[in-house]
Amino acid sequence: MKLQNKISGWLNDYLEKSNQKTFVIGISGGIDSAVTSTLCAMTGKRTIVVTMPIHQNQNETDRGKNHIQWLKNNYQNVEEYHIDLTNTYEKLREDTPHLFHNDLSLANMRARIRMSTLYLIAGGSKGIVAGTGNKVEDFGVGFFTKYGDGGVDISPIADLMKSEVYEMGREMGLIEEIINAVPTDGLWGDDRTDEDQLGATYDELEWAMEYDGSEINERQKQVLKVYNKHRNNNLHKMVEIPIYNKEKEND
Repeated sequence: MKLQNKISGWLNDYLEKSNQKTFVIGISGGIDSAVTSTLCAMTGKRTIVVTMPIHQNQNETDRGKNHIQWLKNNYQNVEEYHIDLTNTYEKLREDTPHLFHNDLSLANMRARIRMSTLYLIAGGSKGIVAGTGNKVEDFGVGFFTKYGDGGVDISPIADLMKSEVYEMGREMGLIEEIINAVPTDGLWGDDRTDEDQLGATYDELEWAMEYDGSEINERQKQVLKVYNKHRNNNLHKMVEIPIYNKEKEND
């Protein structure tokens, strides 16, 4: 059995055991959300896909819509919603103290607004929110927004390296513009890519995650520094929330 069929079966079983009826997925125009939404649609269960631009590059939104059209052409259980959250974002930015505004906090605010929107839809459709993070992002460098795109109910591709996500997307016949799109989180309102932000390609970061201590060249040394820097800075996202233990403190 192909891996995509195994994951789709796992998704189906989890939804039924949870006594829920719907998968809800945010569509970004990238490979991760495209593969995740396809895996959910393959279950035959109601699958709601949502584009949520906030000052978005129009090419990203259009690419996401094109993927959704492909999904709807192939799966009859897919529903599409387009919710422009730009005004919501601008209103929240206006109403919050500008003292705390910086580029990163505002970018993360976009992701958290989208998360809240997905959970609104999930709450009204007996649904669960399916995450779109891959293994490099979720367990390697922590390249996600805490309680933003990291706020999900189930993570179908979080054990897949980015290269494996691409491979699965090709096997499932996703449209070429999704396969060929340069990875970006789309949180900044400009053309910066994931590689621009991370300082390394996903292939390089995959190598760093599996580095075995053997002799390496100068570029590989640089990649390891990049990987360890991101991992150390973002480790708080990848571990359990600290809980004060009153029993232990009394010992």
